[in-house]
Amino acid sequence: MPIDAAGALAAAPRVREIAWDHKDVQLYHLGVGAGRPATDPRELRYTLETRLHVLPSFATVAGGGAPGVIGTLSAPGVHVDLARVLHGGQRLRLHRPVPVRGRASAASRVVAVHDKGTAAVLVLRTEVTDADGPLWTDEAEVFVRGEGGWGGDRGPSGRPSPPPADPPDEVVERAVREDQALLYRLSGDWNPLHADPEFAARAGFERPVLHGLCTYGAALKAVVDTLLDGDVTRVRDYRTRFAGVVYPGETLRVRMWRTAGTGGAGTGEARMAVSAVERDDAPVLADTVVRYG
Repeated sequence: MPIDAAGALAAAPRVREIAWDHKDVQLYHLGVGAGRPATDPRELRYTLETRLHVLPSFATVAGGGAPGVIGTLSAPGVHVDLARVLHGGQRLRLHRPVPVRGRASAASRVVAVHDKGTAAVLVLRTEVTDADGPLWTDEAEVFVRGEGGWGGDRGPSGRPSPPPADPPDEVVERAVREDQALLYRLSGDWNPLHADPEFAARAGFERPVLHGLCTYGAALKAVVDTLLDGDVTRVRDYRTRFAGVVYPGETLRVRMWRTAGTGGAGTGEARMAVSAVERDDAPVLADTVVRYG
């Protein structure tokens, strides 16, 4: 059996040392669409090293190693074909603001394996800590087609919830460059699905698709810029479910609803629905929530 659920769950965490600096942060920001217009002061905080603020979703690529999806496939007990793998969801919890440069230890392990019958879902958790303590925790949910059916726990429902029925408080649109995936992959995700037409066809797509984590970063930037006045340090928690693909060259429509926070005074929550404008608002991110302080 390609997935040994018991072996994957019993394996000790894999620990690696990571480091990053302002150049890594700037490249990531460009990869998720920052810098347009290039001289806009609100964009310079993402692109100019003398006033740099780190978008919290940079944590998903900090250190330049394989992203959670790829990292899961190298976990003990997991041996599957990359072409059958999809990124199902992502969650990021910030313990402190991400610094412009740093060194840290990242400990990763598979914390859940679910049997969906026709597929398997694995959850890889990574805890990142520096000399001052915990920095962030992220969880990647990985969907592997054709690897279920061994009689394991089904886990939570994978069906996305519908967006709120009320009109959104804010709506923004963000154009995705034709070369956005080629730029984003320079931050460490070399999956050929995002660059090689032949590989994309083998995976069932008409052409290379944008990285889900690129859409994830672009959507968070829209919330920070629109609802948080550009203050990246206010983000506490950010989660999403990947509901569909984005093709480079399309336009993202980000709808936002403000809701009451549950963490006490000064906290808040934004719910989002993200869609592809050119495909009749086809959903691409669902169950998307940003909690902030």
